[in-house]
Amino acid sequence: MSAELQVAGRVVELVRELAGSSAEAEVMVRHDAEALTRFANSSIHQNVASATTNVRLRLHAEGRTTGGSTTVVDADGLRALVERTLAAARVSPVDAAWPGLAPPAGLHPASPEAAAFDEMTARADPALRAARVRDFVDAAEGLETAGYCRTGYVSAAFANTAGQAVEGRSVEAAMDGIARLDGADGVARLAASRLSAIDGAQLGARAAAKARAAGSPAELPPGHYQVVLEPDAVKDLLENLATFGFNGKSWAQRQSFAELGKEQFDPSVTIVDEPLGSRGEPAAGLPFDDEGTPRRSLVLVRDGVTKAVTHDRTSAAQAGAESTGHASPYSRSWGPQAGNLRLEAAGLPSSSTGGTGSVAESARPLVARVARGLLITDLWYTRVLDPKSLVVTGLTRNGVWLIEDGEIVSAVGNLRFTQSYPQALGPGRVLGIGAESVLLPESWGRARYAAPALHLAGWNITGNASG
Repeated sequence: MSAELQVAGRVVELVRELAGSSAEAEVMVRHDAEALTRFANSSIHQNVASATTNVRLRLHAEGRTTGGSTTVVDADGLRALVERTLAAARVSPVDAAWPGLAPPAGLHPASPEAAAFDEMTARADPALRAARVRDFVDAAEGLETAGYCRTGYVSAAFANTAGQAVEGRSVEAAMDGIARLDGADGVARLAASRLSAIDGAQLGARAAAKARAAGSPAELPPGHYQVVLEPDAVKDLLENLATFGFNGKSWAQRQSFAELGKEQFDPSVTIVDEPLGSRGEPAAGLPFDDEGTPRRSLVLVRDGVTKAVTHDRTSAAQAGAESTGHASPYSRSWGPQAGNLRLEAAGLPSSSTGGTGSVAESARPLVARVARGLLITDLWYTRVLDPKSLVVTGLTRNGVWLIEDGEIVSAVGNLRFTQSYPQALGPGRVLGIGAESVLLPESWGRARYAAPALHLAGWNITGNASG
């Protein structure tokens, strides 16, 4: 039994002692250890690390629900957590939407590869991350570089008064960097569950090649263009689909585009949430959610047909469904969101960086099919204008190029777009999918996305660098 599970069990016992046998409670104990090596102007300027154990209690007593947390895990700290959470529950409004506790259930089995835990990554020291930064900088061959390399691990346990008790751990590594030449930026990113899988030299060479190819950009007028989106740009589509489209709370409130059983996407599109890892890649997250529900693979779209949305226990109760294991500390407010989406590639998926040239390897065959259109590396500053249709506005960055007759003819200045993401992936709109996926990190969290390149029939460009 892990130290985290022992702490969770003690909190459950305290709830029974102080609140009585009728109270319902769930306890999540997480030990998070994170380390970051950041570089700018081609030099490391920051090495930071943190390790924190957080105990979070959600208590339902006399029809009222409240929560509390602490990082003080001794006997006095845990008792104080229960006492103040119980006091808060007594003055809270009645919670008519309380869905009850997760029943006892075992974790879903994962493959030996997916269940692996890389101790070297979990214990990585600054020198190991710095070596990858050095390789990135050296491979850029004199271009100005910036970015980060990070490692982290989680050891966690969950227990509730219904008898559910589970524990698990996960580890992750990621690198994200740019190279700059005369104001033009190129980017390369990769997520992995082993630091040894991150090749700083390959990433640095790719970022530099894109920066060199992005010089002297031309301006294009607004319009409707065919596009080839590289995996970094496709990641933004997946992230917004997870946050707004496949969100069970949004779906229950009729604020999502998702219509179960309908062909809303091109038949070539299959999207799966894979929290237990896949393709030999260990999971980035825990095998259970914050309500103790075991996680499992969930097909959201199969061959263009929307099959499912993600649920925690609250949204599942509203929808007359079952939790899919997507509860988080914020899911009752913001809805349950998938954090391990994969858009299936056309060939055998991999976790490669996509080569070291200015065009991702999986995008090259797609570029060759375009009579006239755009190659887009990355999307950013994206904001949802209409959640129901998932119309998003945002900007390109880190390289855009004009394609004519299957060849890249010039760099293009950054562009603003306004586009419905489901419409862009709709029936007949996906003209090609790359042969491999790239595993990409979320910038500010632990989510990650496996994305291939996409050739889309249309993308709505609404402005250019001049306005």
